[in-house]
Amino acid sequence: MSVSAKLSRRAFTGGLALLALPHGRPFAQGFAGLSQSAEGFAKVTPGRSFSFPADHGPHPDFRIEWWYLTANLVDAAGAPCGLQWTLFRQATRPGPQAAGWASQQVWMGHAAVTRADTHRFSEIFARGGIGQAGVVTKPFAAWIDAWQMKGTAETDDEKIAPLTLKAQAADFSYELTLDADHPLVLQGDGGYSRKSEHEQASYYYSQPFFTARGRITIEGQPLDVSGKAWMDREWSSQPLASDQTGWDWFALHFDTGQKLMLYRMRQKDGNHSMSGNWIVPESPTRLLASTDVVMTPKTSIDVAGRRIPGGWQVTIASLSLSIDCVPLNPQSYMRTSFPYWEGPIRFAGSHSGVGYLEMTGY
Repeated sequence: MSVSAKLSRRAFTGGLALLALPHGRPFAQGFAGLSQSAEGFAKVTPGRSFSFPADHGPHPDFRIEWWYLTANLVDAAGAPCGLQWTLFRQATRPGPQAAGWASQQVWMGHAAVTRADTHRFSEIFARGGIGQAGVVTKPFAAWIDAWQMKGTAETDDEKIAPLTLKAQAADFSYELTLDADHPLVLQGDGGYSRKSEHEQASYYYSQPFFTARGRITIEGQPLDVSGKAWMDREWSSQPLASDQTGWDWFALHFDTGQKLMLYRMRQKDGNHSMSGNWIVPESPTRLLASTDVVMTPKTSIDVAGRRIPGGWQVTIASLSLSIDCVPLNPQSYMRTSFPYWEGPIRFAGSHSGVGYLEMTGY
């Protein structure tokens, strides 16, 4: 495994402040600081009008943000594998944006590759204001050091495609070409994704229709790969309430062409909140009611001294859906500064397909 520093996706944000804190000061308390007060930062409210390519770029008045891509792939022999590429931004304080080394924007990158027999990951950090990391909208480019997600003058803003993607660590690397034949989709209620019964929410959209082709190299051994990919764009200032401990998030590609985004926000009292969107090509997304979704851990696994779910049953009555989800590699643990589980899965039952699962806060 390659770890260029130490830190987490949706599980990351308090740790980025390490770059702006005196040496030895502890990380924010709580799950990566996501439930802390966001006073002074911009608020997420319903009814936002999204604009592309502007919303592909940073939103520095909000505290946290990410560009997050996962890919379910197969090699030339048909063996499954997966990869993750993520760029995170966090503002360490609200207020007018400072230039150069005084910038309050800090950045983090995560990259990972997963096969049934191995899981490799890496993590890097950068300060804002000096060009080491950032995002521009036209042509689209997101980068941290040499890791890149990059478009061209021909990239369609409504699809954010085509793109090239690359990352390199000590013991793995990858390069992919991504394309899409369907536009972006707004998650939640028109892009407003509510995370609790209080005011916690994010702005959230996805490109779940990427096709991917390229090469993964692990310890000098290259593999030509192809498959499906999913990118999430999300920004917020306080996505968790103080009584929430983490989430279980699914991005699912159905063999029949539909997509499903689904998450469970875990409450300390056990009254977990479920939400998701059913995505059909050429049709509006369908927001799923929390009462319509049942997500049940079916097995447990020991990873890094923690006990976490190793398999899931998901049922959604309104879709006549009942599936069992199993990981490609149960040890797909990101031993980063705020550790979390993330890896490719396969599901079967009333429907079949592949996807990615993230579990945080265990």
